Amino acid sequence: MTEQTQIQTQQSWPFREAERIAARLQAKGKSEALFETGYGPSGLPHIGTFSEVARTSWVRRAFGELTGLPSRLLAFSDDMDGLRKVPDNVPNREMLRAFIGRPLTKVPDPFGTHESFGAHNNARLRAFLDSFGFSYEFASSSDYYSSGRFDDALLHVLARHKEIVDIIRPTLGPERRATYSPILPIHPRSGIVMQVPIERVDVEQGSVTWTDPETGTRYETAVTGGAAKLQWKADWAMRWYALDVDYEMSGKDLIDSVKLSSAIVRALGAEPPVCLTYELFLDDQGQKISKSKGNGLSVEQWLDYAPPESLAQFMYHAPQRAKRLFFDVIPRAADDYINNVAALRDAEDPRANPAWHIHTDGVPQVAGSPIGFGMLLNLASVINADSPEMLWGFIRAYIPSASPETSPLLARLVNYAIAYNRDFVAPAKRYRAPTALEQAALGDLATRLGQPLGDIPGETEAERLQNLVYAVGKEHKFTPLKAWFDCLYQVLLGQNEGPRFGGFIALYGVARTIALIQTALSRRQDAA
Repeated sequence: MTEQTQIQTQQSWPFREAERIAARLQAKGKSEALFETGYGPSGLPHIGTFSEVARTSWVRRAFGELTGLPSRLLAFSDDMDGLRKVPDNVPNREMLRAFIGRPLTKVPDPFGTHESFGAHNNARLRAFLDSFGFSYEFASSSDYYSSGRFDDALLHVLARHKEIVDIIRPTLGPERRATYSPILPIHPRSGIVMQVPIERVDVEQGSVTWTDPETGTRYETAVTGGAAKLQWKADWAMRWYALDVDYEMSGKDLIDSVKLSSAIVRALGAEPPVCLTYELFLDDQGQKISKSKGNGLSVEQWLDYAPPESLAQFMYHAPQRAKRLFFDVIPRAADDYINNVAALRDAEDPRANPAWHIHTDGVPQVAGSPIGFGMLLNLASVINADSPEMLWGFIRAYIPSASPETSPLLARLVNYAIAYNRDFVAPAKRYRAPTALEQAALGDLATRLGQPLGDIPGETEAERLQNLVYAVGKEHKFTPLKAWFDCLYQVLLGQNEGPRFGGFIALYGVARTIALIQTALSRRQDAA
């Protein structure tokens, strides 16, 4: 490991994770790492799916950079799970009710486009991951079970049946504790995944015996060849054991499952993978985001208002810290991404920069934007922009060489800014009249803006204007100085937050800003 990489690992969480994986491979004598992400295909891909695959991909790239060793990422679909309930957001719901309890790959597709409901949702998952350019291999639980790929591991589970039951049983309620088995036989007639007491375990025959509770018929079922599957925690552990998975991350809600599955892997005679527990997303009220409640954001909603790179930026930062995921976080995430791209070009070690991880293809000269998203939003708000050309008129006056061709990210941000302003900023605008102190300061600012700024070597126009804004606030004794900027945003822009005001003046134009101030000063003190 080079000294530079050692420095990097202290700054970047994907590299810290990569170090843990490298240590595991060294201890096992392996020369290739297997990363895994799991997916339950009873529903459609969601923002948690994106976050898990994106974060795992960043760790995987860091591992390759750190060690030079090859790796694979397996996107594993638990499509052999039984259909527990009919989803609310699908057609032909009445038809699906007849298939409750059957493996998802044995349930007809309510959309009529694939051979099964599981196949339909697997296709949606793959299309979803492909749309973001993730590099992965897809794996189907049904395929792995039925093909015999899990047979050896399943027989190993059968041989350790009592040990596994003893691991899980203390975590269960009294009723389930009495009948628990990690093995779920598939009913040979109905095809339902059965949760029934296992009466006999035959290690030599590789089978279990159980009784149908409705008919009283006794069955002996092989645990191999897809005739049975495992309960969730045992299934996860068996997969880690069978495939020798080296790394998997999961949400805070699965901490106990990780502990139990790890204990089962050890009972099978192996070591569990390196695991990372990430915090869950919260809504604007600090409540856990729930798909059924519909609180929080979907991937599709985010991408209506900002580029996918901004979503990746939001996911990158501090995965072990809870994040509030709602529409207000989008502009900050977009600007954080833009700032990181700008810093990437001159970084001494680019691997400490989130943009290096977000762009997993390793392109160092990724195109950024000369104007931030927050600045575009404020411009769109002030001019009530409803078309890209309205914004481009101001942008070209500020940066004559700018165009959609020379600044493709800026062109995308322009469109996003119009949509975000239309749906969130404009409806929430609330101008207030200035106080006496604010009136004096705003009048002073307008007067000074009407005078030549002077040319200070090494300073841009935006920087000179920002210094002027600061000077006015200090001279009028705003305490804290933030109160002066609150005045600018609330009185001039009708909102509580905004960009660096000097940059806004440079983009909007000095003359127009003076007119904006004069309009604000003309508002009556009791205006809302």
